[in-house]
Amino acid sequence: MRKPFVAGNWKMNKHVEAARTLVAELLPGLQAVPSVERVICPPFTSLMAISAMLAGTGIGVGAQDMHFEAAGAYTGAVSPAMVKEFCQYVILGHSERRAYFGETDSSVNRKVKAALTVGLVPIVCVGETLAENEAGRTAEVVTRQMRDGLQGIPQEQAAQIVIAYEPVWAIGTGRAASGEGANKVVADDIRKPLKELFGEQVAQAVRVVYGGSVTGSNAVEFFGQPDIDGALVGGASLKPDFIQIVQAAKK
Repeated sequence: MRKPFVAGNWKMNKHVEAARTLVAELLPGLQAVPSVERVICPPFTSLMAISAMLAGTGIGVGAQDMHFEAAGAYTGAVSPAMVKEFCQYVILGHSERRAYFGETDSSVNRKVKAALTVGLVPIVCVGETLAENEAGRTAEVVTRQMRDGLQGIPQEQAAQIVIAYEPVWAIGTGRAASGEGANKVVADDIRKPLKELFGEQVAQAVRVVYGGSVTGSNAVEFFGQPDIDGALVGGASLKPDFIQIVQAAKK
């Protein structure tokens, strides 16, 4: 049985004091749902403060990105070991990183390997753009991102990875995919490549979550699907709505 997983991606929002205030507001509601694996991913500047607040609470902390190198002349970058000081998780390959910062399947692959090396749980994002979706290329794109992004990962580490299916056309647009449609992509274009890469046991063990305009009102539609194990939540993770989404994952 896969444990439900819900992570909140705050993106480039909340300075440190505002981050502390929001966590204080969310914490009682989040702690009341221990049957769901709950993660908060604030900006880098708030990781130290939020990590200290959440220590011993059962709520995990994640970074929104990291570099694949252990150290070096990479001005502005943050290494896996630096992330590991404050986090248990790291988001990799988010569509915004791919669109605005030149992220590729190859760089995602290097980051996944680097994250696993230091003991971080990668939350690996895959998903198609609106143009790709309308051209009927969803299966092609998502399958490629899965195969290239996870190539060469040792089988014994693969089950630790969380996959987030995030159709790019649904992120921040208020236009979510349907639960049935998202589940079909997860079953056909995510779990099948997992089986090809790592075998049936790993394919069924990996948590796959949905992301893209998830709210407290539509979360149940996604969580009721057999192959969807939770959500990577954007804007709604900055509101009390986030607690409602976590509660929906419990059900």
